[in-house]
Amino acid sequence: MKILAVCIGNAERLPGKSYKTGICKHRVGGRVLVDAEGLVGDAICNRKHHGGVDQAVYLEGSLTLDWWTKELGRPIEPGTFGENMVIDGLDNRIVSVGDRFIAGDLVLEVTSARIPCSTFATRMGDPRFIKRYTQAARPGVYCRVLHGGPVAAGMTVDYLPYNGEKVTMPEMIATFGRMLTAQDRSRYLSAPIHYKLRNILEAQSGA
Repeated sequence: MKILAVCIGNAERLPGKSYKTGICKHRVGGRVLVDAEGLVGDAICNRKHHGGVDQAVYLEGSLTLDWWTKELGRPIEPGTFGENMVIDGLDNRIVSVGDRFIAGDLVLEVTSARIPCSTFATRMGDPRFIKRYTQAARPGVYCRVLHGGPVAAGMTVDYLPYNGEKVTMPEMIATFGRMLTAQDRSRYLSAPIHYKLRNILEAQSGA
């Protein structure tokens, strides 16, 4: 695998919205430094729901974006979904929590699936896109940064699947907001999931 594109965004307002968002990302040339909070220079406007150490970098696979291009009948350029990187040859459906992506010095660890919101629907110009994206079961991938470093398009990416029990991206988006069985909750907690989800599941375990 390799990095097909590196994308960052500026703070701007979408039509009909009163707040600013960094979802409109664009491909950049040259190297971009990635630290514990994500890509340096990338706008993150709502830090309650976006960004943070367990949601520092958002990945999309090129095979998934190719699928969306056919599904929507129009080109989906890198950055359209608000992603920071597009990984060439990756299908989001194969990714699980704990998988790692390594490019040069950068080491990313998958923590959770991308959950669509109203800002995303506005970005796509379709108020029904939240439902459409969820039903497609090909969510984007959020990662924490285990080791920072510079990245650029064309860099080789090593993909290391997680050795423990699998919690896949399609499963995460399908179970979002739902009560898990005790067995599934235990499996989720055994993986290096996003700390916010971990807190919720641990609270349910102690209830």
